[in-house]
Amino acid sequence: MWSVLVVMTLKDGPRRFSEIRRAIPEVSQRVLTLTLRGLERDGPVSRKVTPSIPPRVDYDMTGVGRPLQTPVLGLGNWAIENRPQIDAARAAFFASAKQSPAR
Repeated sequence: MWSVLVVMTLKDGPRRFSEIRRAIPEVSQRVLTLTLRGLERDGPVSRKVTPSIPPRVDYDMTGVGRPLQTPVLGLGNWAIENRPQIDAARAAFFASAKQSPAR
């Protein structure tokens, strides 16, 4: 889920860590760091450090990652548009799980 939100956040170009964090307020700093490292490791995202005080770190989509944006944006937009139904389905699932005997 966090990777999808990061890719959506980078759709308009490079962003600093703090900008990504503000765009995804639900994610913790640690989880965002791990998500960005994973995306960098796997190739869709690049990390550029500019020496300054403090150092400036920008994240951007790579040539490999840009084609990924089309399906990810579609998935993300679908999730945003259907958020009420998703929330209702989750609530119903957890309500029924509390009433069901342990498996």
